Amino acid sequence: ELSDSHFGDKPIDIPLEVLLGKPPKMHRTVESCKTNSPSLDLSGVTVNDALDRVLALPTVAEKTFLITIGDRSITGLVHRDQMVGPWQVPVADHAITLAGFNTYAGEVMSMGERTPSALLSYGASARMAVAESLTNLASVPIESLKRIKLSANWMTAAGHPGEDAGLYEAVEAVGMDLCPALGITIPVGKDSMSMKTKWEENGKETTVTSPLSLIITAFAPVTDVRKAVNPQLKLDQGDSSLILIDLGRGKSRLGASALAQVYRQLGDETPDVDSSDDLKNFFLAMQTLLAEGLMLAYHDRSDGGAITTVVEMAFAGNCGLNLDVTALGTDPLAALFNEELGAVIQIRDDQRERVEEVLAEAGLQDCCHTLGPVVPGAAIRVQAGDRVLLDRSRGELRKIWTDTTHQIQSIRDNAKCAAEEYALKQDEDDAGIQPKLSFDLSELHADLETAIAQASNRAGQGDRPKMCILREQGVNGQLEMAAAFDRAGFDAVDVHMSDILSGRVTLDGFRGLVACGGFSYGDVLGAGEGWAKSILFHEGAREQFRAFFLRSDTFSLGVCNGCQMLSNLKELIPGTDHWPHFVQNESERFEARFVTVEVQDSPSVLLKGMAGSRLPIAVAHGEGRAEFKSADALEQTAQSGFAALRYVDHAGEPTMRYPLNPNGSPNGLTGFCSEDGRVTIMMPHPERNFRTAQNSWAPADWGEDGPWMKMFRNAHAWVHGDG
Repeated sequence: ELSDSHFGDKPIDIPLEVLLGKPPKMHRTVESCKTNSPSLDLSGVTVNDALDRVLALPTVAEKTFLITIGDRSITGLVHRDQMVGPWQVPVADHAITLAGFNTYAGEVMSMGERTPSALLSYGASARMAVAESLTNLASVPIESLKRIKLSANWMTAAGHPGEDAGLYEAVEAVGMDLCPALGITIPVGKDSMSMKTKWEENGKETTVTSPLSLIITAFAPVTDVRKAVNPQLKLDQGDSSLILIDLGRGKSRLGASALAQVYRQLGDETPDVDSSDDLKNFFLAMQTLLAEGLMLAYHDRSDGGAITTVVEMAFAGNCGLNLDVTALGTDPLAALFNEELGAVIQIRDDQRERVEEVLAEAGLQDCCHTLGPVVPGAAIRVQAGDRVLLDRSRGELRKIWTDTTHQIQSIRDNAKCAAEEYALKQDEDDAGIQPKLSFDLSELHADLETAIAQASNRAGQGDRPKMCILREQGVNGQLEMAAAFDRAGFDAVDVHMSDILSGRVTLDGFRGLVACGGFSYGDVLGAGEGWAKSILFHEGAREQFRAFFLRSDTFSLGVCNGCQMLSNLKELIPGTDHWPHFVQNESERFEARFVTVEVQDSPSVLLKGMAGSRLPIAVAHGEGRAEFKSADALEQTAQSGFAALRYVDHAGEPTMRYPLNPNGSPNGLTGFCSEDGRVTIMMPHPERNFRTAQNSWAPADWGEDGPWMKMFRNAHAWVHGDG
């Protein structure tokens, strides 16, 4: 029944039996089974050999091959994706999205799972999955633990000996014990109860049974996305050190760990959440450190243990380490490779006293251990007192870590591209993304409040020129494009191609037109070609666009799919004979990257005053390689002055090197303009990076607006005769 206190009645009052019938109650007779597994035998195992094996284990190893084939910048509201820092290393603990284009509030998502642990303890596996989702969130500003909501995905082989009892144990462990103790609810989830398959092969019945799995996804609102901390170690903040916060309190249990797996063992005792109070206090302590700006970097300890945690942080920071693990116990393998709950944080040495005070107030002083300093260079050195446990090059370790993704990428994609990316990751002298601005960024709005106020003032003055935000079936980048032009002072109008084709909308009243990115017709008709042909082969639409392009008071922009579309309308756009055709990426894959382009000296009205700037930008396309009719046509275009953008390497040189040039466009050319500069096309997505908060990485001093905002403001200035 549903009661309404306002009217004092029951608008819904139906017996559940009417809705659901009377299904019979399910009864199961279950029997618990425990695994009898011996303790780990690690005799003869060295730290170096163990690390080599663990770094190559798929659950630990780099997984770029999975990440870059999915669009991670769509919506323009992505603040934190998998790739961290100027070297774009996939070590993020969580994902963060912005709640809108005019706010720093947002949402964070993380995951936790400890499936192998279920082979030893169903309850521990479930508790650790929940706990890991929380340690992945701890470096993001969240008002309280109670704001976190969990989604639980249960998978088990129902009916298999021990699994039904194990499921009961796991559900009870988190649903009746840990989550209530933490004050966290699980409002949603799903289950897959048939994780067992059997078949007959050569007259013999074969079965494969998956262990009980609980995959936890945690969600929470974020108060200010700018205050979140990631695993990238910093070298520009003075002397600093790493602190390991060990919520296992020295137990160093190795059962079901990555170390055990790479030596084909299971072990006898798995990590567990021994104290919900410790976990709660840890989370609150991290929130305090965030609020006071006391953490430079953070990475939770999970697959592979503390050693992989610090090595991944060094990869992201492109730096060295000089650590001493004497305080972690007498067994270096257990100390370095256990996967107990915890995290490693980087702090400034001159703030150590306050950090230790915060940790002590949380009751964590006994489980915090200073590991040592973060240092320049490529040497990763770990010792226990006078005994050197590890003395390796960062490039050597990263080669092992990335080899798994390289091998898969080499088989699936263009092997030449895979080899180039593999070599780049091992380059210890790679400077990473190095932005260079040819204009004063402070001329753009200094903060969000000013931007909103000025946009409102312009709206009141009635000087917001109409901007056509054009899209077609499959296009998905119109909202962020509208937001960018809206902030620049335009009246952004959503126009679908069906509006044009039906005559409901004409282009007469628009001063600007932008063809947005996405996958028109799923790209099955070629990259943007089907979209273009819907114009070229429709008499009314053809005349509409021809007239618009001929008007001297209009400008146009095509991005990604829209770039491809406009390139196929060359016959309607004066001064574009030099434009190329766009075909499949050289890698033979969709490419979602964060790369650097240099703005060329061209007549583009949108890029005025930006020539010489080297700016990071998101790309997301499968068919972005510029194809010219001939080598002569390429040379003429390159020398014409109408090439507007080109991919450059981290030294600022035009590049064909993958993935710095993600599609293989010759000479790195990826943006072009018409001879009069009124029409500009480009494959990258400036509309997804016009705010600093939208960038996968950005310099700390950029402020609210990113440098790509100048492009949109240039459009407004040109319309008003100021450009």
